[in-house]
Amino acid sequence: MADVIIVANRFSDEIYQLCIQENIGLEKMVFMVRGSLTTANNQIENLKEILGERNYTDYQIQYGIKENTFVDTDAEKYRKLNTRKNFEIQKAFMWPIIYEKYAKNGTMGNYFLQDLWAARKVIQSGVQEHYDIGSSVDGFIAHLLAAGIQVNVIDIRPFSAQADNLRIIVDDATELRQFEDDSISSMSALCSLEHFGLGRYGDPIDPEACFKCFDNIQKKMKKEGKLYLSVPIGKERVEFNAHRIFYAKTIVDCFKGLKLEEFSCAAEGRIETNIDIHKYDMDLHNGEYRYGLFYFIK
Repeated sequence: MADVIIVANRFSDEIYQLCIQENIGLEKMVFMVRGSLTTANNQIENLKEILGERNYTDYQIQYGIKENTFVDTDAEKYRKLNTRKNFEIQKAFMWPIIYEKYAKNGTMGNYFLQDLWAARKVIQSGVQEHYDIGSSVDGFIAHLLAAGIQVNVIDIRPFSAQADNLRIIVDDATELRQFEDDSISSMSALCSLEHFGLGRYGDPIDPEACFKCFDNIQKKMKKEGKLYLSVPIGKERVEFNAHRIFYAKTIVDCFKGLKLEEFSCAAEGRIETNIDIHKYDMDLHNGEYRYGLFYFIK
């Protein structure tokens, strides 16, 4: 008979329920991935030694356990070595963080990749002023601001912070009524238009909202104006109320007033450049979305 049964997959709730149905005792079960039903097992002695520090730390993170962590040992070592009175550890100011010791130094996810792709193109174009619809301010927009570009962002979500060269217009961007026709020479919308009309951000429910915005973007662009666009691509559908997934060809067809200069794709830690427009038409993602990167010129 095993002393400890370690469940290290993502089916914690299913296995938990099976144990209940089969009258299998839970006192020796350790569920490494927290489910909605599972709780931390406090009945097993020497669990830290059984799992090892790294796995035990992951277990503590899952269940929010802050006692008996490596921080206690590190604090004792610090106390013995420290000679500066102002930097003595005081219990009132303890702020134990256990999740970063074994964490990676950030990730290069799809947002990171698309932001670099678009920012590089905008900066290399040499424009002094750029317009954006709902892209990430602390990613893509920050890159443009660092390059000294005036950026005008329209977003339905409030944004109270201020930065040099940044103008925020809090409004619904569907109609783009804030701008004159044939007035914009550089515009972007990175992973934003797929949300329009689904109510996720408090916007009015309108199944046609994103398609209306597609049309209005083309009206607002100047001749020779450049558009940098990204949306999730794959087998076409709506995942209400999160977003829509588009066939890449749908985007190209909707922007017939512009010329497609580049279609690339950000996924799985890299950018595939100039790929076939139908390559991912049957892709269902399963949570790992591919972002189509479209570069148009009017």
